[in-house]
Amino acid sequence: MAQMLALSIIVLVLFIGEAVSIRTKAWIPSIFVSGVLFLLGYWTFFPADIVTLSGVPPAVAVMLIYLLITNMGTLLSLQELKDQWRTILIALSGIAGIIAALFGIGTLLFDYQTVVVAIPPLVGGLVSALIMSEGAAAAGFPTLAVFAIVIYVVQGFAGYPLTSIMLKKEGKNLLTKYRNNELTLKEMPSNQPGTADKAVKEPRMFAKMPDKYNTDFFKFFRLALVGYLAYLTATLLTPVVEISPFVLCLLFGVIARSIGFLERHPLQKANGFGFAIMALLLFIFDGLKNATPSMMLEIIYPLIGCIVIGVVGMYIFSFIVGKLLKVSKEMAFAVSLTALYGFPADYIITVEVINSLTKDEQEREVLTSHMLPPMLVAGFITVTIVSVILAGIFVGFL
Repeated sequence: MAQMLALSIIVLVLFIGEAVSIRTKAWIPSIFVSGVLFLLGYWTFFPADIVTLSGVPPAVAVMLIYLLITNMGTLLSLQELKDQWRTILIALSGIAGIIAALFGIGTLLFDYQTVVVAIPPLVGGLVSALIMSEGAAAAGFPTLAVFAIVIYVVQGFAGYPLTSIMLKKEGKNLLTKYRNNELTLKEMPSNQPGTADKAVKEPRMFAKMPDKYNTDFFKFFRLALVGYLAYLTATLLTPVVEISPFVLCLLFGVIARSIGFLERHPLQKANGFGFAIMALLLFIFDGLKNATPSMMLEIIYPLIGCIVIGVVGMYIFSFIVGKLLKVSKEMAFAVSLTALYGFPADYIITVEVINSLTKDEQEREVLTSHMLPPMLVAGFITVTIVSVILAGIFVGFL
């Protein structure tokens, strides 16, 4: 297949997903639609390496992950991270709910090894899925090695629509409060057009530099440099403690914005955000090539069972902790559900829902300030940090 034909086909799939989302006002998220279409494509006429053929090999995707996560850090302030302690507790409670439900009920329906292999990928991303897959293979469970990958690939299909439903309900409640003057924009000064930008020129470190020199390449350079520092720090810390460089990218992005080295959302201002999101989505959907029809039929019962039981446990625990912390059940559940997909789905679904609820720019700013930060923080707590730690522990149980 020619490169540009491959690219045209898979970008068309992304567009169809987006169009369905717009048509249904985000009740059916674009990521869910695109994921289903990719799965059907791999089962019919897609070459297994269609994403690589299109010009998005893993090396490019990883590079963009560094840039995107660092860019995400600029959307959060240090104060915002402190303010999100409730979000962190709720996200952790959701994971605890998955573990409790699967060990309490799942072991009655499936064997112990299936439950052990299912939990880390269910609450995390590709890294935890790979750890469990390799561990299962080494322990002599080849089917479970495949199961670990497939549950990672499929789990989002439950998370996407549920998250969209919860966020739409939360967004409508917030809009009602805002329109009744019971809710205000959270303190995110740089989000307010025409106010903060006039008071403080971003990035502050380069405030005296003429705007004509703050080119797209200069923005990319600073993003790449901060990403490299995160990678370097993770490498230097490895003998002492293993920390994902992606976790540090988020932290370093927050710090770089706070000290004025990066402006808010530099990737968007450098006109690279849309392309980066597209490439990363293609990289994620590339994982669906491993889920063949025969494989899906073989593990369909434990696959659906583990996801349903896990999600129910997640809802119960997040509801209880959310109630104690005075967070709405909709937002608490949405925050917990980020464990099923992480970034960039948490960002994309939240923005899609906000855009579908109102056309008023000020109302969108208010919804964004209340809904996006907890979703971003929760996604990193669950997928990037906790799931990898769990995988390291659980692989020893096989």
